[in-house]
Amino acid sequence: MKLKTPSRAASTLTVAMLMLVATTIFAQQFSTAVSNDETTTKRVCQLITRFHINRGEIDDAVSEKLLDRFIEVLDPQKLYFLQSDIDQISAYRQELDDLLKMGNVDFAYRTFDLYVNRLNERIELAHKLVDAEHDFSVDESIVIDADDLSWAQSKAESDDRWRKRIKHDLLSLKLDETPDDEAKEQLHKRYRILHRTVNETESSEKLELYLSALAHCFDPHSDYMSPESLEEFQIAMKLSLDGIGAALRSEDGFTVVAEIVPGGAADKDGRLKVGDKIMAVAQETGEFVDIVEMKLSKVVRQIRGKRGTKVRLRVKAEDTGEVNVYALTRQKIELKSDEVKGEIIQAGDRLEGRQSRIGVISIPTFYRDFAGAQNGDNNFKSTSKDVYEVLMSFRDQGGVDVIVIDLRTNGGGALAEAIEVSGLFIEDGPVVQVKEPDGNENDVEVHFDEDSSVAYSGPLVVLCNRLSASASEIFAGVIKDYRRGIVIGDTTTHGKGTVQNVMPVARQPFAFLKTTDLGALKLTINQFYRVNGDSTQNLGIPSDVILPSMIDHMDLGESFLDNALKFSRVRPAGFETVGMVNSDVISELQKRSANRIAANEEFQELQADIDRYLERKNRKQVSLNEQVRKAERIKDKESKDDEEEEEEEEANTSLLDGPVLPDTFYNSEVLAIAADYAELISQARTVQR
Repeated sequence: MKLKTPSRAASTLTVAMLMLVATTIFAQQFSTAVSNDETTTKRVCQLITRFHINRGEIDDAVSEKLLDRFIEVLDPQKLYFLQSDIDQISAYRQELDDLLKMGNVDFAYRTFDLYVNRLNERIELAHKLVDAEHDFSVDESIVIDADDLSWAQSKAESDDRWRKRIKHDLLSLKLDETPDDEAKEQLHKRYRILHRTVNETESSEKLELYLSALAHCFDPHSDYMSPESLEEFQIAMKLSLDGIGAALRSEDGFTVVAEIVPGGAADKDGRLKVGDKIMAVAQETGEFVDIVEMKLSKVVRQIRGKRGTKVRLRVKAEDTGEVNVYALTRQKIELKSDEVKGEIIQAGDRLEGRQSRIGVISIPTFYRDFAGAQNGDNNFKSTSKDVYEVLMSFRDQGGVDVIVIDLRTNGGGALAEAIEVSGLFIEDGPVVQVKEPDGNENDVEVHFDEDSSVAYSGPLVVLCNRLSASASEIFAGVIKDYRRGIVIGDTTTHGKGTVQNVMPVARQPFAFLKTTDLGALKLTINQFYRVNGDSTQNLGIPSDVILPSMIDHMDLGESFLDNALKFSRVRPAGFETVGMVNSDVISELQKRSANRIAANEEFQELQADIDRYLERKNRKQVSLNEQVRKAERIKDKESKDDEEEEEEEEANTSLLDGPVLPDTFYNSEVLAIAADYAELISQARTVQR
C-alpha cells in the first residue's frame, strides 16, 4: 500500500507545431485505438470501478467531469482554446464513458492535437509581440485569475489577451531593470523551449494525462502512471537506480551535466565534469545516437540501464571544448538527497543561555524498497531502519534532551514505514485504522506496532507544515493521540487521509510469463483514521504550537482539491496515552513562543509580508501602466524577496551536504520550543520524584 500526496503542479502542458487543420479535427470519425492503448484503457476502467473506495461507475456524469478536467489540464489559464473549440469538444460531453469502455481514446489525441494547433498559433504570435512596440503609459490591465475569464470568442480577442500577456512580461522585466534586448531574448527563449518541449510529447504521456484526468474524477490522489512514470515512482520509493551517477539538465537543446553523484560510476571514473555537454549516447558497442535537441527524459532513459552494462558518451568538455568518448559501466546509484538525516545541535550555539542538546531528524519521505523487502534482502532501503540508525547514533554520542522530527514538505510514502517509524517512539499498540470501502465505523482494520521496545523515550517534537501529508499525518497523529510529544508548525497539515495501492495494469496470472508493461494505476482503495477515531481527511493534524509561515496562508491542502473525500470518524481504537503532554504544558509553550515571536523583528517582518501576500492574493487584475506598477512594486518587492528567501531556506533543508536544520530565525524558534518542552518535562519529572 502507498500513501502519497498529489502534486497539483502537473497542470500546464506545452505543445508543438503539427500541420493539421484544427477546425476539422473533430469532424473525423474516431478510429480504433492502437492495441496497447485499447488494452490499457479497458483495464484502467475495470480497476477503477472494481477497486476504488467509492465503487463508482464510469457513466455520463463522469464523462462530463472528465471532459471539463481534461480541458483544464491542457489549458488552465484559458490561453489557447477558443470558445468555438470548446463547443466542438463539448459535443462529446456524454460520450466519453462509452468510448473509454471500448478502449477508444482517440478523443484524447484529437483534443491534444487541437490544443497543439492553437498553442502553435499563439507561439508564433508571441514572438511577433515580443519584438513589437508597447506603450506602457496606457491605463489598461490584465486579468490574472482564469476563473474570471471566459473563453475567447474570436481569434482577435485571443490576440489581444496575448498582447497584454507579452506586455505584462516585458513590463515586469523592465521594472527589474533588465535591458530591452535581454528581456526580449528571455521571452523568445521561453517560447522556443515551449515549442521544442511539446513537440517531443510522446503518446504515452498524452495517454497518461487523459487516464489520470479520468482517475482524478473519482478523487485527487488516483493516477495512471505510464511505464516511464512508474519507473520514476519506483526509483523514488527505493532511493536507488542503475546508471552512471550524474544529474542532467536541459539547456538550449543540449544535455548538460548538472551534478556528479558521489560514489557513482562517473565520480569514480573522474572524467565527466559538471557543465560538460553530452552530445551522443551509444549502448555497449552499438552506434551513437545524437541527443542534441532530444527531450531530457528520453536522454535519461538511454543513459540508464542494467547494472554492469556499459554506456558510451560523446562529451564536449566545458573547459576546453574538446570532444571525447567516455565508456562507463552502470552501477547501483544511491539517491542520498531524500534519505533520513540527523544531527545534534547544542542549543547554546544558536540560542543564548540555553544548554539543551537537541537531536534533529529530517524525514523527507517515507520510502521503502518493496521489491527488496519481498525478495528477503535484509539490507533493503527503509525509512524506519534509517531513523533507528540515527537514534542509535544520538545515543552513542551521549544522548539528547529532546528530539525534533522534521516532516515539513514530506508528502507521504509507505504505510508500513509510517507504522514502523511510529513504533520506534511508542510501546506496542494501535497506530492507524483503515476502513474498508463502503464499510461502517465498525468495519475497520487496526494496524499495530507489535514491538514493545522503544528506541527513544524522551521529549519529542514533530515539525509539520501544509505540505506534510498522508504517512506524515499518520505519524504526527500517533504522537499527538498518545500524548507522546507535541506537534508544531503551520495551523494544520495537508489533510490527506486516504490509502493508495499501486496496481499493475497488465494482468499477470502467471509470474513466469513476460507481459507487456502497460504502466500502473495508483488508486485510492481505503481511508485511514487516527487511533482516536478521527480521519485526517481535509482537517489534517492541528499543531499544538502554531508558527507564522507564508505557506500556511496559501491554498494548499486537501480541502482545496477537486473531488476530495469528506471528513469522517470511526470508533476509537483501544490505546493508553503516555502522558508526556497535557493542556498546561501546551499552554505554557504557546505563551513562551508567542512572547518571543512578538519581540522578534524578523517574525514581525514575516507577518507584514503575509499581510501583503494576502492583499496580492485577492487581486484579480494587474495594471499594465508602468507608473502604477512601479508603485505596486515598491510595496510588493520586499515581500516577494522575503518569500523567495523563505523558499530557499526550506529548500536548503534537503541539501545533501548542508545542515539538517539550517540556522534561520524560524528554525531558531523551533529549537527554542523544543528546549522549552525538554525543560518542562524535566521539571515535571523532578516534581513527581
